[in-house]
Amino acid sequence: MKVPHEWLEQYVDIELEPVELAERLTYAGLEVEALRFVGLPPPTQPQDVKISGLEWDREKVVVGAIEEIRTHPDADRLVLAEVDDGSGTQTVVTGAPNLFPFKGRGPLDEPLKVALGREGARLYNAYEPERPLTTIRRARIRGVESSAVVCSERELGISDDHSGVILLDPDAVPGTPLAEYMGDVVFDIAITPNQARNACVLGAAREVAAVTGKSVREPDFEFQAEGPPIQGQASIEIREPEMNPRFVLALIGDVQIGPSPYWMQRRLVLSGVRPINNIVDLTAYVMLELGQPLHAFDYDVLVERAGKRPPTIITRFAKPGESLTTLDGETRTLQDFNVLVCDTAGVLSLAGIMGGEESKVTEETRNVLLEGAAWNFINVRRTMQAQKMDSEAGYRFSRGVHPALPRRAVGRAVELMRRHSGGVIARGLLDEYPLPAEPVQVELPLERVRRLLGITLSAAEVTGILESLQFQVKPQGDSLRVTVPDSRLDIGTGVVGQADLVEEIARIYGYDRIPEQASSAWVQPRRVDSGREGRERVRRWLAQAGLQEIVTYRMTTPQREAMLTQQGTSNGDTPYVALANPIASDRTCLRRTLLAGALETVALNLRHRERVGLFEIGPVFLPSQEGPLPSEPQWLAVALTGPREEPHWAGADQHPLDFFDFKGVLEGLVSDLHLDAVAFEPARHPSYHPARCARLLVKGKEVGVFGELHPQVRERFDLPGQSILLGEFDLAVLLEEAPSRHQVEPIAVHPPVLEDLALVVDEGVTVGQVTEQILSSGRPLVKKARVFDIYRGEPVPGGKKSLAFSVTYQADTNLTDDQVAEARQRIVRHLQKNLGAQLRGEG
Repeated sequence: MKVPHEWLEQYVDIELEPVELAERLTYAGLEVEALRFVGLPPPTQPQDVKISGLEWDREKVVVGAIEEIRTHPDADRLVLAEVDDGSGTQTVVTGAPNLFPFKGRGPLDEPLKVALGREGARLYNAYEPERPLTTIRRARIRGVESSAVVCSERELGISDDHSGVILLDPDAVPGTPLAEYMGDVVFDIAITPNQARNACVLGAAREVAAVTGKSVREPDFEFQAEGPPIQGQASIEIREPEMNPRFVLALIGDVQIGPSPYWMQRRLVLSGVRPINNIVDLTAYVMLELGQPLHAFDYDVLVERAGKRPPTIITRFAKPGESLTTLDGETRTLQDFNVLVCDTAGVLSLAGIMGGEESKVTEETRNVLLEGAAWNFINVRRTMQAQKMDSEAGYRFSRGVHPALPRRAVGRAVELMRRHSGGVIARGLLDEYPLPAEPVQVELPLERVRRLLGITLSAAEVTGILESLQFQVKPQGDSLRVTVPDSRLDIGTGVVGQADLVEEIARIYGYDRIPEQASSAWVQPRRVDSGREGRERVRRWLAQAGLQEIVTYRMTTPQREAMLTQQGTSNGDTPYVALANPIASDRTCLRRTLLAGALETVALNLRHRERVGLFEIGPVFLPSQEGPLPSEPQWLAVALTGPREEPHWAGADQHPLDFFDFKGVLEGLVSDLHLDAVAFEPARHPSYHPARCARLLVKGKEVGVFGELHPQVRERFDLPGQSILLGEFDLAVLLEEAPSRHQVEPIAVHPPVLEDLALVVDEGVTVGQVTEQILSSGRPLVKKARVFDIYRGEPVPGGKKSLAFSVTYQADTNLTDDQVAEARQRIVRHLQKNLGAQLRGEG
């Protein structure tokens, strides 16, 4: 929010320099992000806060008074203005559009007060997009010499408006330095969600008063009403009090639509609001001043809509099929939860957000019905999101506006309208208040303050701080009874309210004044989470293996997970855990597998790279027999695809990753975990290729299934026609079998004996079965058995295959041929007995 310093000073005396005040406010939690110096000299030393702005030379940029406007003798679009700059009159050539109505009139009835840049003044060049600084020089323009300019807001750096020169208020004295007359500093304040009360000048003034020890001067909310009573000229009907706890109306007649006084326009412009006319500007002005948005209706339009009868203003939910064209020109289809301001003829405005086009104030408006209301902030927030719209009013209402504010703001606004539009205010207000807000009171023990802040403050100190923030405080023994002002919707009740009040005390007392001290609280000893440490160990190994970790959504749909099966149908009839308030239509329930998210991530990455290796560790949500809540085991998903190696200058293995590459990753992982009795067995699974799928077993327990993705599933996930290796494993089972400690054997000092062993086995016998038999029967001499060849064909009989193994024998002494031969014979006997294997070349 942008807050002009001059506007702040209307409500609180300020003795600090702007930079020092910005620092004090920031320390108190009201963060000042930047200071913009408008016409005044900025500080020359570097500051923590961002500084910008243009300084106006006090001798060369002054108030001028145009006493006469004449036609330029040689240019239809230029005029000659006779300007008194306080030291004399000079002729200024200008083409300002808003001076043309006076063309040819000669002397004016009342001088027009303007901002005048004398020769040598440095101003912005308003005719170039970058607005470079330029120096005003004497020049002859179409035969007439001119050494000064009458300035627009753009040339002075006030705003981007270059539609005409500034017309100052009549009280401006010619020759007065413009910096003295209207120089200002604008505080750019970041309003955090818990400080919505400060989204107005009066809120910022309260903070300034609290941090500087000054008092706040509240604006006058009384108004001078001399017209007929408002009763009988309008009425209010609130159909949804919970959405609209209060609604206030005032009526002002015989208004004259015109420009606002320049002091008000300047405040609005510096605050980031574009002036329109005196009525609309005043609603914006009071909103920025008090934080209460208002809306002005053309009363005569409402009477016409009501059939020449007094209008009834109705607040209600939208009906099916209703629509509204809002002030931004958009026609909006309304939803049944949108709260509307209506009359008997239909919709007038979207409550708390934006008015309608039909009933807006125009240049023809003569009678104004002014609305001030309180709205349910949650509904306003929901409506803004659904309608994809934003507004200054919606910004404030969506964060909460107290029902006490509408009556004050309406009174303030109609009085300003009376002064600046010449209107007559109807006597009284229409005020419907079906849900009065109860005052919030909090019991605050002083011991609670000491315990939360770590410092001891007296009752007088605490009371002084709270009263500086307009809380009412009444001592009650060792506690204070605090009544919260209606501007503070952020203060809760009970222990929450106590914490809120202590936070207020801390920020005004000064966080920098609270000493640092070591905590005296007992710290619980660290507990080892073996499951977490195990998961971190798995993460580290997979990352070292070249895989990247991903984190995917835990929310999904049954239809997305059904895509993992060949037929695209769901697995079983057990319902998923559904979300009560899903964030999107494709995130309606909790996942039962990690594979869908992994495949979606693979598909996205393959658009940008050829090789993808990734893994995810996270919970899945499975039906539980122990109650309504699901079990949440931690699972591991791994996915690989693409060439075996990334291209590099020395050449690379560009063969595609296959089933055995994936199996190698798993073998490395289980080896790092020092798992015993690990086995891989062929398996069938609806997500995988029927001939390239296996399950991982640890001590006979199935840990997971992996393999090459089935082509139908691959197409369903829009993956390219290449081998996609995928697997999912129960991490809890895997880690459960991992020993916390493992034995380390010394490196053997005696040489091994290597021997090849070729066996003929039935087609159904697996390499794993043969390997297990070789290792178990050859103990303790056999240290390793590795298959290096698989052969089918002549002379191997049909239904058989040949497996060639490299067997490593080793002991703590040098082995003899007889020892190796005895071990080999024992291995062959076991293979023949248990698997029906024969040495290749034998009967």
